[in-house]
Amino acid sequence: MEFMNNGKLAQQLLEEAIRNKASDVHVEPLAKEVRVRMRIDGLLQELCRLPQSSYSSLVSQLKVLSSMDIAEKRVPQDGRWQLSYAGRSIDLRLSTLPTINGEKVAVRILDQEQGMRRLEDLGMSSQNLKTYRGLLAASHGLFLFTGPTGSGKTTSLYATLRELQQEGLNLVTVEDPVEFKLEGINQVAVNRKAGLDFATGLRSLVRQDPDIIMVGEIRDRETAAMAVQAALTGHLVLSTLHTNSAVGAVARLLDMGLEAYLLAAALRGVLAQRLVRRICSHCAEYYTPTAQEQQFLQLATQQREEPLMLKRGRGCSHCRYTGYAGRLAVQELLPVDEYMGDLISAGAGKAALLSHGAALGWRSIYADAVAKVLAEQTTVSELWRAGIVGEEIAATMHYGSSREAQYVH
Repeated sequence: MEFMNNGKLAQQLLEEAIRNKASDVHVEPLAKEVRVRMRIDGLLQELCRLPQSSYSSLVSQLKVLSSMDIAEKRVPQDGRWQLSYAGRSIDLRLSTLPTINGEKVAVRILDQEQGMRRLEDLGMSSQNLKTYRGLLAASHGLFLFTGPTGSGKTTSLYATLRELQQEGLNLVTVEDPVEFKLEGINQVAVNRKAGLDFATGLRSLVRQDPDIIMVGEIRDRETAAMAVQAALTGHLVLSTLHTNSAVGAVARLLDMGLEAYLLAAALRGVLAQRLVRRICSHCAEYYTPTAQEQQFLQLATQQREEPLMLKRGRGCSHCRYTGYAGRLAVQELLPVDEYMGDLISAGAGKAALLSHGAALGWRSIYADAVAKVLAEQTTVSELWRAGIVGEEIAATMHYGSSREAQYVH
């Protein structure tokens, strides 16, 4: 697609990204030209390349829109503004970074229409959804969402808040930053320059007579201890933690210095997740999986009279020839009942916790992911790209240097 090199270039690029449901736009100065990429479904795709002569004007337009100092090019800057598109207001957050070729610009696109989801829209299995709603019915306790950056934890948090929101309840959040504004919920933005961090925000929230508290992230012992204390004193507390698995959240909080008996008394459950791309419905086709793909799925498949057939996207204009359109979560939900609490208090290891978790309905992210491959929602190639491999077979799988390139269809 070609873009006019005029005073509206910045808006043209952003509108094209919004049309493609991108989450971010990157303006990257190279030695002889400017590369513009957009992140769609978690992966960067090139939008266009512009001549070097367009660079200064484009960056200046973006800086003016976000109320930045256009003369300052030596240090990073942050700004934000709103863009009107198709009758709705889109929040945009801009960040600049000085590089050897000039300022690199990243724009985060926060589209309320795209960002807000219901629990039913997250890709949660029917069993996990039933169990999860049962856990949310508790009047107090700590519930955690875990996963790496970009795994959809915040989206799941917002969907949960929408599920819990009702007349007669006081919902209060402290976030860094507030990504989406929720009507009827009191949201507080972290402001470290003013001395407002998660711990100080949480300390103030508990004096606001809350029923439900959402803390954007637990990063240190002080915040963790206050979240646990709030959960033990009659509040339902939701937060996130950077761990790769649900059971890993227990070890992380203990490593932060929490007392095991307090964590055991407060914790109600942990939801760990990753995001994988959905097969494009416009170009989906059946194919016979390779021997290695069948090996990957062997724990979830049985002997069949007919060959196993899976789905993949062939690639079309609707999905920008990637074979994927949209994303869904693959998850593992670890409920914590009284006996699980006893195991945590006693310092039980991962195997013991997961053994009891399995009796409560827990199944691994890998098992959930395989189920969604067999349900024709995503592909084995996508699971490999996301690094989702079951521990049971990880040692027997041998990948090339580029799994995505080797198995892309």
